[in-house]
Amino acid sequence: MSPVLSGVLQFAALAVALGLSYRPLGDYMARVYSSDKHLRVEKWIYKAVGADPSTQMRWTAYLRGVLAFSAVSVLFLYLLQRLQGHLPGSLGYVSIPADQAFNTAASFVSNTNWQSYAGEQTMGHVVQTGGLAVQNFVSASVGIAVAVALVRGFARSRTGELGNFWSDLVRGTVRILLPISVIGALVLVACGAVQNFAGIHPVGQFMGGSQQWNGGAVASQEAIKELGTNGGGYFNANSAHPFENPNGFSNLFEIFLILVIPFALTRTFGRMVGSVKQGYAILAAMVTIWAGFTALMMWTEFAHHGPAFDISGGAMEGKETRFGIGGTSVFAVATTLTSTGAVDGFHSSLTGFGGGITMLGMQLGEIAPGGTGSGLYGMLIMAVIAVFLAGLMVGRTPEYLGKKIGTREIKFAACYILITPALVLGFTAIAMAMPSTRDAMTNSGAHGFSEVLYAYTSGANNNGSAFAGLNANTEWFNTTIGLAMLLGRFLPMVFVLALAGSLAEQRPIPETAGTLRTDKPLFTGLLAGTLLIVTGLTYFPALALGPLAEGLAS
Repeated sequence: MSPVLSGVLQFAALAVALGLSYRPLGDYMARVYSSDKHLRVEKWIYKAVGADPSTQMRWTAYLRGVLAFSAVSVLFLYLLQRLQGHLPGSLGYVSIPADQAFNTAASFVSNTNWQSYAGEQTMGHVVQTGGLAVQNFVSASVGIAVAVALVRGFARSRTGELGNFWSDLVRGTVRILLPISVIGALVLVACGAVQNFAGIHPVGQFMGGSQQWNGGAVASQEAIKELGTNGGGYFNANSAHPFENPNGFSNLFEIFLILVIPFALTRTFGRMVGSVKQGYAILAAMVTIWAGFTALMMWTEFAHHGPAFDISGGAMEGKETRFGIGGTSVFAVATTLTSTGAVDGFHSSLTGFGGGITMLGMQLGEIAPGGTGSGLYGMLIMAVIAVFLAGLMVGRTPEYLGKKIGTREIKFAACYILITPALVLGFTAIAMAMPSTRDAMTNSGAHGFSEVLYAYTSGANNNGSAFAGLNANTEWFNTTIGLAMLLGRFLPMVFVLALAGSLAEQRPIPETAGTLRTDKPLFTGLLAGTLLIVTGLTYFPALALGPLAEGLAS
């Protein structure tokens, strides 16, 4: 079988699996967030944290819950790392330095999972399982909760109530993420992933030095790492490591875990607003971009010219032979079009255009299909922008799902889409102006610039993957990328919830002959076009200095 055909078949198998899970999972999540009943274990959790799950919250109260929970999570994870050297199960590792502990705490709480450290050489079992793995669950659940609050803003009228944050957080964790992760972990163990609490074991000599490996609860963390679109690996090689991702089947299964919830949430959205066609329209825009980016990635990685590429069948540098170019291309697109950040290959070794595709996927806002929750609310914000532009073109007040998009709503949406580019481009410009940044860059020229641009793009968009040629473990990068991750996660949530509250207060508007049908292919095309145009106008100059310049020169 040719490598190209293998890649196409993997993509087709993945699409079929996602299609089969779309309806049952989407409907199940809609029932989870619409039910008035609480499980016994959920009642215990509410009692422990002192929360009343029946209390309805306005957007300001919902936001306070999000920020308070996340602030406590950052502090807890920071202290856990700083005290690691004094904790049992630390495998003899010392406590994490302050700047790196802040960066890691910000990273995992913001669902970014950027890592400026090698996990198997830095973190013991307690921090990995009691700190990082816990945040993999709850940070993902926070994202889904905010998305559900926005959906309720569209579905409800003449009320400012968006639900209860604590109830949404607990239900997302207990009823959705936890059971699917258990099944996912069992599948990965069956594939050969490691699951133990073993210590450090020497395994012999390697290139004149000793080599050693340590085990850990790898499979269970790998499952939620992908399912929650987190991305932080137990090992430095991430999903390229055989302990995390043993073979071609496990690779495809991990991609499935990355995509299944973000895609299925469009079905949840359709169910909760009372029109599954609206969910299909959002899904169609996501699938169009995802399939297009995957095709472009395969083309640039398979078709690159040169004798070495011809012999190997494509650009094999930095890729695992057990996955091949096709599997790595599908994984790279999935992980950068979502907020996952896991990698099964070396993104710095992608072709110039291939690296540009991964960057552009993040710069779209990671909304095709995006992260758990963040992808849906990001796409709905862009839908608001799209109907506003359509309204300007035909001279009508824009409407979406029976709600007017007025001055207040469009200001919230505009602020949302401006925050991340300001963080990415601002921090990149400052970093490139500093002489010390050049010492952290492995490469010079266009590729070196891409390393820095990728780092801040990944951090501010809460992705977490890296070009891997940049030494990000410095005080400057640990601090600034940490700030970019926190601001890029929680500032947009402010405007999402403010928009949700504004929409929930409105009276529903009856549909007329002049209303733009947002459940038709025309709107899907408008939405996808708006995404690409807005992103292109924002980031094209920076991309031209990095991956585009490198691709055209090769």
